[in-house]
Amino acid sequence: MFFAQYYLDCLSQASYLIADETTRRAVVVDPRRDVHEYLADAAARGFSIENVINTHFHADFLAGHLELAAATGATIAYGQRAQTEYPSRELVHGERIELGDVVLEILETPGHTPESVSVVVYEHADDTVPYGVLTGDTLFIGDVGRPDLLASIGVSAQELGRMLYDSVHHTLLGLPDQTRVFPAHGAGSACGKNLSTERQSTIGEQRRTNYACQPMDEATFLEIVTAGQPAAPEYFGYDAMLNRRSHEILDLEVLPRPLTLEETVAAHEAGAWVIDAREATEFATGHLRGSVNIGGDGRFAETVGSVVPPDAQVVLVAAQDREEELTVRMARIGFDTVLGGHQAWRSRRLSAVG
Repeated sequence: MFFAQYYLDCLSQASYLIADETTRRAVVVDPRRDVHEYLADAAARGFSIENVINTHFHADFLAGHLELAAATGATIAYGQRAQTEYPSRELVHGERIELGDVVLEILETPGHTPESVSVVVYEHADDTVPYGVLTGDTLFIGDVGRPDLLASIGVSAQELGRMLYDSVHHTLLGLPDQTRVFPAHGAGSACGKNLSTERQSTIGEQRRTNYACQPMDEATFLEIVTAGQPAAPEYFGYDAMLNRRSHEILDLEVLPRPLTLEETVAAHEAGAWVIDAREATEFATGHLRGSVNIGGDGRFAETVGSVVPPDAQVVLVAAQDREEELTVRMARIGFDTVLGGHQAWRSRRLSAVG
């Protein structure tokens, strides 16, 4: 079996490529939107990506299912409660996807969202103990997925919390203790309140150490899981809906061109947001009046999504050679309206308009 975790620190997001090395058949789970890394690894090993599974409609990033399907012809799959504008197939509880000797089993684990599923991975078809389980946003290391996000319009946090209790305490904790746990997020994500920096664990370890996995009744679980959740970034509802819809595919070969200072000023005067991604000390030495300073390091995209309206046009003011990187990071949360970038470091005149 080939099993790889891809971790994106700036969004605390994990995705997975799983393949049978004999048949070369592969599946990608919870891909990010810039999919070149999965494609390169699959090509290097001769894998054919046949399925793209999203464990749920993600709220914190725009998933790469459409990009992978366009590049490989793979089928997009969700839990059976999901409804999408694009072609996708329903995964039902207990369904087994055979890649060869490697087998994936689908578990319905609603609670973070109604359509959430987890993917149990068996290295060999006749194994009694799974290699691991991809838990999406249902079970994290040290936490569980919050049941109160706008991703689940029309379903209350109490309803989802009851689903989550059953999914965690009866479905996932029903797996053998040796089963490795591979979640979709780690520390820093707003999808929970107590996520660990560790990127994998086991069911047994979570049974011992995760506050939400301790023996308790449903009412107690609801009380402790819903209390003290951080505020969700403004763009979460937008991404949750966009992940259900057909939308433009990200093309890394077609990115906005650099803008002159004059074009940047004109765009700003026409209503575009100017996001200055330089360090605060550089920003302080001179910047375009009315621009917003959001440093390009750390959780840049998440911060942009908390400040800028999703449909707003954006001009990036970036340090040397960072325009493309930052444009891609914004595209990962579905912000595709970047008009271009202005390399402020090249223009001393920027200080004149600060």
